Amino acid sequence: MLSLQPTSATPLVTQIVEGLAAQIDEGALRAGTKVPSIRQFAHAHQVSVFTVVEAYDRLVAQGYLVSRPHSGFFVRKRATPGTPVAAAASGPQGFDSMWYLRKIFEHRHLGIKAGCGWLPGDWLFEDGLRRALRHLAADDADLGGYGDPKGYPPLRQHIAEAFAEQEVQVHPGQVLLTQGSSQALDLAVRRLVRPGDAVLVDDPGYANLLFALRYQGAQLLGVPRTPQGWDLAALESLLTAHRPKVFFTQPRLHSPTGSVASLAQLHRVLQLAEKHDLTIVENDIYADLDPEPRPSLASLDQLSRVLTIGSYSKTISPNIRVGFLLGHPDLVEDLAQLKMISGLTSAEFGERLAHGALTEGRWRKHLKALRERLAGAHQQAAQRLVDLGFELFHEPKAGMFLWARHPALPDPVALSNEAAEQDIMLGPGHLFMADLQPTPWMRFNVAFCGDERLFGFLARALSPAGS
Repeated sequence: MLSLQPTSATPLVTQIVEGLAAQIDEGALRAGTKVPSIRQFAHAHQVSVFTVVEAYDRLVAQGYLVSRPHSGFFVRKRATPGTPVAAAASGPQGFDSMWYLRKIFEHRHLGIKAGCGWLPGDWLFEDGLRRALRHLAADDADLGGYGDPKGYPPLRQHIAEAFAEQEVQVHPGQVLLTQGSSQALDLAVRRLVRPGDAVLVDDPGYANLLFALRYQGAQLLGVPRTPQGWDLAALESLLTAHRPKVFFTQPRLHSPTGSVASLAQLHRVLQLAEKHDLTIVENDIYADLDPEPRPSLASLDQLSRVLTIGSYSKTISPNIRVGFLLGHPDLVEDLAQLKMISGLTSAEFGERLAHGALTEGRWRKHLKALRERLAGAHQQAAQRLVDLGFELFHEPKAGMFLWARHPALPDPVALSNEAAEQDIMLGPGHLFMADLQPTPWMRFNVAFCGDERLFGFLARALSPAGS
């Protein structure tokens, strides 16, 4: 039994990690032993569930624990007793999922953000946003009070019309504006998932979503990604064995792999959803970065079983925090109620800015230029990585990401920690894995791969002498 000291200068998360690690190193907790569930530990020690989630995440990343769907967390068998598999991730600055989130949002000054999930500021629609801001400042619109619970009506109408062009028949009442796609995903998680539920996710998948599902107490079932979409045999096997009710997925320009699901795969997933009574949450936040007009799950399903999520953070600006979701009217009404419970309405000011930027006449030109710029960045980054000996999972030539591994880096956690000390943020692959297990894969954001310092660092790290 650990004895935590709430008044200590050492954070509670660190106390839990160090305490359990010591018990495992000393043999008090043997390989294969099941540790208390997140909620059990939180209740027994009078700490928040969030604190325990972060501590367990670190212990998994360090190789002390393993997460098993439907079963819980167990002490992991390690090759050398007393030496964690990912020792480089130890300590309060270990490269776990919450450290990664904090580094992104608390340390935005890092010079080279090759592992981040957004675009550089000068790639975004800054001019359009400034014009919209000037127009809004000159307008006599009432900016006091609360906005519409579902969001600014003209923007919802615009989104409905944009989806109609993509052959998705949707009424503005089926559009719910949110504070970025993160809130949309959070609302979907809270509405569709209960503690202990088996939930299908991409593996690897969207890191923030995976953390939100773990926090909710879900049992994650990873559906392996392929360059063409998903391993459909594995998906069908998981559906049959575990009977999950929800599949959170990102068919297009997937994070972290960049892969795009084929039309045949989309049809097959919807067939399986119908057969197994499955709800699909389609995270389509990179749709505007796709140079190819292609069907989505939403267009094929017409929002019967599919809840689709989008965002303007990747194309206009993450600062305005405007995202949206579309779905069946009954489900959207439930989600609107959850939105009001947690935060009343979203900020109409930001929604008006987004609407102004989208309708001021230069939006399509901006998207065309952005897609071309990303295509060029993909070509350059892919070539530089291959020249260094990296293997690429897929070359999408669009979107933001490349998923790559190097034979000399079986686990890039240590490299990621070293890079952070040198003003470089990398994206070690275990952050994107459903089970948080070590992996040689890494995510590279091509928009931040134009700096020679990044490839100089990688070259030195991969040289025989390491220098």
